[in-house]
Amino acid sequence: MNKRRVVVTGLGAITPIAVGTEEYWRALLDGKNGVDLITKFDTTRFDTKFAAEVKDFNPEDYLDKKTIKRLDPFSQFALASTEMAIKDSGINLDKINKDRAGVIFGSGIGGMEALQNEHWKYFQDKNPKVISPFFITMMIADLAAGQISIRYGLKGPNYATTSACATSSHSISDAFMHIQRGSADLVVCGGSEASIAEIAIGGFNAMRAISTWNDRYKEASRPFDLDRNGFVMGEGAGTLILESLEHALDRGAKIYAELAGIGLTGDAFHITAPAPNGEGAYRAMKIAIEDAGMDIKDIDYINAHGTSTPHNDVNETKAIKALFGEHAYKLVVSSTKSMTGHLLGAAGGIEAIATIYSVFNDVIPPTINLTKPDPECDLNYSPLKPTKKSVNAAISNTFGFGGHNASLLFKKFEE
Repeated sequence: MNKRRVVVTGLGAITPIAVGTEEYWRALLDGKNGVDLITKFDTTRFDTKFAAEVKDFNPEDYLDKKTIKRLDPFSQFALASTEMAIKDSGINLDKINKDRAGVIFGSGIGGMEALQNEHWKYFQDKNPKVISPFFITMMIADLAAGQISIRYGLKGPNYATTSACATSSHSISDAFMHIQRGSADLVVCGGSEASIAEIAIGGFNAMRAISTWNDRYKEASRPFDLDRNGFVMGEGAGTLILESLEHALDRGAKIYAELAGIGLTGDAFHITAPAPNGEGAYRAMKIAIEDAGMDIKDIDYINAHGTSTPHNDVNETKAIKALFGEHAYKLVVSSTKSMTGHLLGAAGGIEAIATIYSVFNDVIPPTINLTKPDPECDLNYSPLKPTKKSVNAAISNTFGFGGHNASLLFKKFEE
């Protein structure tokens, strides 16, 4: 069976550094820092008092008031970023076969805020009558995908992926495979997360995963830096419109890039720690390159998982060096999490967008806060400022708790 080529025709982003895709890209190149003190709740008793919250987002710009009340913020973000992506794609939904247009859209956690709020309401007097009739549909992680499908009448493959920090990349990978094999012509894909809530910050503090640099919070997200001490929680959503090349050309679509290969692996090692030497990450990148029919020397840029945690950054660096050899020092690596924080299940969505824009524009975003490089992290991480470079092919990496690894390979589109 001949595999169909898959291209990116629309993008939408809700992020801590900007609302809007082009705005997000400009903020990345400006090195904008999205980390600030938490405003959503009183952090007095918390070890971490900061996060990367979405600012200047008004759900009424995208949804009516009645709908907003029935949606957790993660679904609001998802619908808003999808509206942006569909508008960006220029597609007329009335002129496509909606039976062959799908939605694969994930969330690592789902409606955390709804879960927490309804839980509190019940336990105040243990009266189940106070629980909202919309609680379940606000909470479950598949409802962002469901809401998108319903809103736009898309009747093709429709489901959610949940694989922690690799969630969005798995959604994009699944969309890619559905289009390749011919079961869909167009798929809305990506991920959304809204987990800056008491129970989430408290939980990540308990497992000592997030930074506690309350006195230096603007510098806390510092991938590949010797002083890094944990990731910074972020929130938002990223949506991609993927189409078969034929479908995109038939409607005269603008094409940002081609999604040429994917690599999906499992560490089979530990619930939170990466496999030694980044073995799973190594295989994911290798498989993506092979899937694209390319060579390691073809890769110009890697948008790293780059979480700012002690284990990830060293292991990802080791994986890159093991796979690419001498070429590892010729390509550029950067972590946009230094600016956006870690969006968990939405990370792969917004980071795929950053990677696509790098391929499209031949510019690589910086890794901010990288002022004291870890000697074990000795690659070119585009420290502090963007790197202008021809980017013909790039990989976006996301790795999740549970040992889930996903690498997406985007390349310049050529007919």
